[in-house]
Amino acid sequence: MRVTFLGHAVFLLETNKKNILIDPFITGNPSFPKNFSLPKIDYILVTHGHGDHIGDTVELSEEFNATVISNFEICSYLQSKGVKKVHPMHIGGATNFEFGKLKMTPALHGSGIIEGHDIIYGGNPGGFVIYGEKSIYHAGDTGLTKDMELLKGVDIALLPIGGNFVMDVDDAVKAVEFIQPKMVIPMHYNTWDVIKADVDRFKLEVEKLNVNCVVLRPGESLEV
Repeated sequence: MRVTFLGHAVFLLETNKKNILIDPFITGNPSFPKNFSLPKIDYILVTHGHGDHIGDTVELSEEFNATVISNFEICSYLQSKGVKKVHPMHIGGATNFEFGKLKMTPALHGSGIIEGHDIIYGGNPGGFVIYGEKSIYHAGDTGLTKDMELLKGVDIALLPIGGNFVMDVDDAVKAVEFIQPKMVIPMHYNTWDVIKADVDRFKLEVEKLNVNCVVLRPGESLEV
């Protein structure tokens, strides 16, 4: 499996079977790597309804005929925007897909979808655990929660560290203590000043826990 970080909370997972894009915030994303060309996308996972996560879901689902997986409310909203292939889930639910088993996990955050002056209810925010060639946890936008202990032992944890809207570095290190993954990749930091974080300190503190921390710059990939 190849894991590519595309800035903010956007990850591309290329497996032997299918390609998965998580939280496709591309248009307007200052950290999205310039001139990066997406491969064919089979599935799009959306953790919650905020614009910097739902991003280009409508356009990409049409371009690639991709299936969008998210909570029920976001899937219903996307259908109203013309998205043809959706698979609604909710917190705690798990389903087997072509790429493996997918489980939706809790996240402490919001999920409102802003359209003009209106805020549309976006259901519960969440994260995802993909159980396939490797087990990968994408936390979405979240604060620290004891529920993370239930994810103990996943291979890779993709954790926000930017503070303000999500966990800061200290809380994200505590999350690593709870999860005890084999590897951590930080995300959701330094896109804007309000989520500026010291990623080097995060890496140092994580590795004190004997957990491998890999800092990917936007556009960089890791073979796992």
